[in-house]
Amino acid sequence: MSDTPLLEIRNLRIDGRAGTDWVPIIKDIDLELRRGEVLGLIGESGAGKSTLGLAAMGFARDGCRISGGSIRFDGIDLVAARETKRRHLRGKRIAYVAQSAAASFNPAHKLIDQYCEGPVIHEVMSRREAAHDAVELYRKMRLPNPEDIGFRYPHQVSGGQLQRAMTAMAMACRPDLIIFDEPTTALDVTTQIEVLAAIRDIVSQFGTAAIYITHDLAVVAQMADRIKILLRGEEIEEADTRTMLRAPQAEYTKSLWSVRRFAKTAAPVPRDAPMLSVRAVTAAYGQTDVLHEVSVDIHPGRTVAVVGESGSGKSTLARVITGLLPPREGSVEMNGEALPRDYRARSRDQLRQCQMIYQMADTALNPKLPIGQIIGRPAQMYLGMHRRALRARVRDLLSLIELEPDQYIHRLPSELSGGQKQRIGIARALAADPKLVICDEVTSALDQIVQEGILRLLDRLQSELGLSYMFITHDLATVRAIADDVVVMQNGRVVEHGTTDEIFTPPHAPYTELLLSSVPRMDPDWLTQLLDARRVPREHSAPGFSRG
Repeated sequence: MSDTPLLEIRNLRIDGRAGTDWVPIIKDIDLELRRGEVLGLIGESGAGKSTLGLAAMGFARDGCRISGGSIRFDGIDLVAARETKRRHLRGKRIAYVAQSAAASFNPAHKLIDQYCEGPVIHEVMSRREAAHDAVELYRKMRLPNPEDIGFRYPHQVSGGQLQRAMTAMAMACRPDLIIFDEPTTALDVTTQIEVLAAIRDIVSQFGTAAIYITHDLAVVAQMADRIKILLRGEEIEEADTRTMLRAPQAEYTKSLWSVRRFAKTAAPVPRDAPMLSVRAVTAAYGQTDVLHEVSVDIHPGRTVAVVGESGSGKSTLARVITGLLPPREGSVEMNGEALPRDYRARSRDQLRQCQMIYQMADTALNPKLPIGQIIGRPAQMYLGMHRRALRARVRDLLSLIELEPDQYIHRLPSELSGGQKQRIGIARALAADPKLVICDEVTSALDQIVQEGILRLLDRLQSELGLSYMFITHDLATVRAIADDVVVMQNGRVVEHGTTDEIFTPPHAPYTELLLSSVPRMDPDWLTQLLDARRVPREHSAPGFSRG
């Protein structure tokens, strides 16, 4: 590791527009980063992590401005440099890996074409050389069929594969610095292990400096040499990783270390008939079966967590229940009544009773509509509400999700934090007065403090409204906190099911044991030890990688 900083930020101030005024969102932050070093940025939603990460590229997003301080990359003043100079550096010497690969790739172009674009534009290599290089990096990222996967479109690969393809694309020009912005947040635990190991390998092999932005403390413990804690745009403390984990100094940091305190009161064993029953469902995409004789019961007032790695069939099961994917065999029953397989054949009342909350609130909310219209449309469609009754319904729902109606009803989604957007997604689902709400990874993109608030809100709403939840998640801590029953899926099949206590009490089924053992721990040596225990080849576990 070089003694000379590759990146040096001094007294950085960034302002954000609030109406006609500018308010500080990054306040006199200092940062140093050397080649081959990884800095972890930790903080809750709105702390300024992503804003600081983007500033390392000399970039401020719309509505923000760099109002003071300096940013020097390899001796180049990024604040004073012309935009053409900054654009020449971005992609070539400084790369960015976004949180949502699905929202970042162009859906109209194949993966390999998007990989090759950067090296060709920056004149690093020819199109043929870039295509050959893509295969090599796909192999290093442990993508399946590296020679062929680049010829798929983004929607034809899983989320974990797409995230690894994005990391490979960021490495195409062999940059000196990569900003990883929550790169594994939306991944299941087993896929996360592969991505973390691949990132460590890439960083180690090429001596790349990295800023690793995350709200997952156990993940950053595996990746970072040093950790910097942010709160509302200010630095709270910074230390090497082992010191920070062992003895955090600030009270705020200590609160982050112990944030997941919520656990719902266990519901009594159900004695009534299931509210929803999935009976021996087999479903396919094209000619390929992706669900195989799946059966699930959801009882009134209970939460059933559906867990499994990427591609296990969790979201496909939700699509079958909602009628978006008609099953090839089997049936879905609501209160003893068989539902039509295709949603287009279902009555409006049948559609109303099952609503969804989506994983990525950023892409699930129409950015051009104010919050009042977003929440009001389901009430208008399913309940026939208009004018005064509709306005009252929207205001009641905003109060129900603990947002002040007068402050939020006219705002656009872009004016809300991640946690607030997810609350709007909850309100929109509740607007139709459903009996079953399917929560598809609704907390995975949120920091741990906001996660806890959302889980508490969902638990309160379930008690007050008598809702049933199907909770799709890869976060086993969330499962422990909120689920009454657990369904474990693998390769489109149910491999284990039972109450939460039964599933988490040994002995476990082999696949459940794999999932449980893949949950990161607050130990900097955990990932290395896990990779060794699973006999992952040493070239994939970053030999000589230092974590402070």
